[in-house]
Amino acid sequence: MGPVPAAQAVNRGITGAGRGARRSFRSGSMKKSRSKFKRYALAAALLLLLGFGVRAAFFSAPPPPTFAVAEVTRADLEDSVLASGTIDAIERVSVGAQATGQLKSLKVALGDRVKKGQLVAEIDDLTQQNELRNAEAALQTRRAERAAKVATLKQAELNFKRQRQMLAADASSREAYETAEATLAVTRAEIASLDAQIAQAEIQVDTARVNLGYTRIVSPIDGMVVAVVTKEGQTVNSIQSAPTIIKVAQVDTMTIKAQISEADVTRVTTGLPVYFTILGEPDERYRATLRAVEPAPDSIQKDDATSSLTSSTSTSTSAAVYYNGIFDVPNPDEKLRISMTAQVFIVLGEAKNAVVVPASALGKRGEDGRYAVRVVLKDNKTETRQVRIGMNNNVQAQVLEGLEVGERVVSADAAAAVAKPGA
Repeated sequence: MGPVPAAQAVNRGITGAGRGARRSFRSGSMKKSRSKFKRYALAAALLLLLGFGVRAAFFSAPPPPTFAVAEVTRADLEDSVLASGTIDAIERVSVGAQATGQLKSLKVALGDRVKKGQLVAEIDDLTQQNELRNAEAALQTRRAERAAKVATLKQAELNFKRQRQMLAADASSREAYETAEATLAVTRAEIASLDAQIAQAEIQVDTARVNLGYTRIVSPIDGMVVAVVTKEGQTVNSIQSAPTIIKVAQVDTMTIKAQISEADVTRVTTGLPVYFTILGEPDERYRATLRAVEPAPDSIQKDDATSSLTSSTSTSTSAAVYYNGIFDVPNPDEKLRISMTAQVFIVLGEAKNAVVVPASALGKRGEDGRYAVRVVLKDNKTETRQVRIGMNNNVQAQVLEGLEVGERVVSADAAAAVAKPGA
């Protein structure tokens, strides 16, 4: 290609310059439009964020509610009164001594079985034997004196008869007759006095014989020796108080005294079923029937003076009042022992395989006796439903109408905030 003419070169230069100027103008315009777009985009983003903030602060929906939920289930329900009891033998006797002396021999040991009337101990009886012999001798003396008086009486009767005949024949004086009559009357009175003394002597003999019998101590009941109080060779004194030798108890049947609080005793009646457990076998239940409820607490047995003194010194304190509920239970294997502690349950009512809900789920009770219960729906919302309740032991309540097994209810023990019904 040949050289370019000068005119064309000038034109090309002018054209190139024009193109450059246009390129430079276009570039500045594009930069300005991009800057405006960025400003608009930033403003729009700020407005959008501000809108979201306002909506979140003032127009957002409440968070989904959370509940302490309990499921409606089936269970065996029991309403019972809890009491603490003490186990004792159905009959327990302190076998004491009514004679004074040394315990010569003890025939039984702790834990032995004894029968009613069985000899269990003997006291040295020398003193009692001597007293019996003295009483028998005194009785013989009175009888001998009476025999002598009987002979004297016969003589007085014959003398009186003779004096009467002689007085009738004027062979004797009236003074002699009256003397014979008086002697006869005195002799008869002396015999009557001796008869009374003989009766008294016989009583003394009987008493001495009984006292001698007291030296042989026998068991008054069938049972087990549960305590040996007096040891062999020990001296007992029955003058001041009757000393206890042994204690015998019938342990084939045990009696439990359960302390029922004054808040519960009004709901308890005789004939209710009872069961209890002991500390050694907490899973073993012993069942019985309530035999009686004592009408007054044990404190009534205290002396009135002592009670008034105690009440005056403790006016600032109030003690709980308990009434004894009494029932018996067989003890063939002798697991139950005297003074054991029993955890007693007096059953007021039972419901087998009942529909139950926690008692805390029950709301306000209406005039028709139904309770308001909040039921949790599938969308985690709640509705209030009126439910008819049967037995309620303050832990679980029996549902008679208004709920089905498997439904969920709101417990009043909710740890989180609970939304209003229908939220």
